[in-house]
Amino acid sequence: MATTTERDQDQIAGYIERARKAQQRIEDYSQEQVDDLVKAVCWAVVRQDHAEQLAKLAVDEGGFGNYNDKVTKIRNRCMGTLADILPVKTVGVVEEIPEKGLVKIAKPVGVVAALIPTTGPDATPPLKALLALKGRNAIIVAAHPRTQKTTELSVQLMRAACEQVGAPADLVQVIENPSLAKTQRLMQLADLIVATGGAAMVKSAYSSGTPAYGVGVGNAVHVVDETADLDDAANMIAAAKRHDHATSCLADNAVVAQESIYQTLLGKLRQAGGHLCSDAEKAKLQALMWPDSAIHLPSVAVIAKSARHIAGLAGIQVPDKCTFLIVEERGAGPDFPFSGEKLSPVLALYRYRDGIENAIAEVNAITAYQGQGHTCGIHTANDAHAMALAMRTKTARVMVNQNLNEGAGSPRNGLPYTLSLSSGTWGGNITTENVNARHMINLTWMSRPIAPRTFDEQALFQSHWLKYSR
Repeated sequence: MATTTERDQDQIAGYIERARKAQQRIEDYSQEQVDDLVKAVCWAVVRQDHAEQLAKLAVDEGGFGNYNDKVTKIRNRCMGTLADILPVKTVGVVEEIPEKGLVKIAKPVGVVAALIPTTGPDATPPLKALLALKGRNAIIVAAHPRTQKTTELSVQLMRAACEQVGAPADLVQVIENPSLAKTQRLMQLADLIVATGGAAMVKSAYSSGTPAYGVGVGNAVHVVDETADLDDAANMIAAAKRHDHATSCLADNAVVAQESIYQTLLGKLRQAGGHLCSDAEKAKLQALMWPDSAIHLPSVAVIAKSARHIAGLAGIQVPDKCTFLIVEERGAGPDFPFSGEKLSPVLALYRYRDGIENAIAEVNAITAYQGQGHTCGIHTANDAHAMALAMRTKTARVMVNQNLNEGAGSPRNGLPYTLSLSSGTWGGNITTENVNARHMINLTWMSRPIAPRTFDEQALFQSHWLKYSR
């Protein structure tokens, strides 16, 4: 009789086999056929009734976020991704550089394993599927057990869409009765992994022996300097904190404000729905969010819950209009847990004195604890301040005068739409990019001979000789 482990391995091998057969059927698709496929899959998810169904199930099953924001997120993220990828060539010759004699030819990766976080069972599977299918790949989704039903529903919608345009349904599959052992086996057998979730999940993906794109810890920090439009800054910060109860890893976790505008900004944040916690309330909130001081992750009791719900659990009285909680902070690291990623509508507020270099030092201290490589932002009218922040922080995205959630792509910036935000080697990832359709293809480089290049020793080393020849 087969053991449980053997049955799990056989089950995953079956998914892989079906995926490979399905992928082979679309390997010779034209660009037009590929684009028809991704349009069909996207429409199946963003249809208003389907998006609403997914959003309701996500909230009911997982208990994270809120219904209206999830509907918006599903529709905007998926349509934004579709708009991004439709112009991208992923079939045949995708680039030619005649002066270098180079031709680049796109080919499928094969079978993609998609690891889905419990906070994103609704929008994350279709976004990853759209990117995979655009490259003529198959995708197998491994859901978090807590939100399995929501992920299954999204996959069911996409499978039906595949069949509607004559493509095999097994291009998109989801593991039934998920377990750690099954997910590990999937990662071993797939051709590429796209892992979105906690640090342990990403580490497991990179340890599987299969090429992987991972994401880093969020903990985005937002600088507001003395030249900023404070109304816009406060509105952007508040919008990020309340959207879907801050399920996004991009939502501001800390704000670093110049001391001359600190009190004014704080007042505007309070007007926008923030409740400033007293020292006693901050202590209660900390005890709730980190009941075990040795564990530097927030309690699941507060993740993606409303500010009023969190306040009630902590025994804090807040006004009816409260949509996020504010705590003043003065340090970073394990002794200052509010300096880490909170995944909840709780905002740490810092002040900095004097010039932008002190703000940069604060950002670096906060992200060195949690979030290095991910994202920071600045509200400023001084572009030199924005450039200094970009030059001197270890962050993949620096958002200027924007809602930090726009780091995942937005109608008003040029970043690729995604829900897989990599953090480079700073965050333990292989790229700093927003994972997009270009990451889901292999490129064959064809090289033709060109006129021989010559290398002039004296020209190459002239300045070196002048300095060091003696």
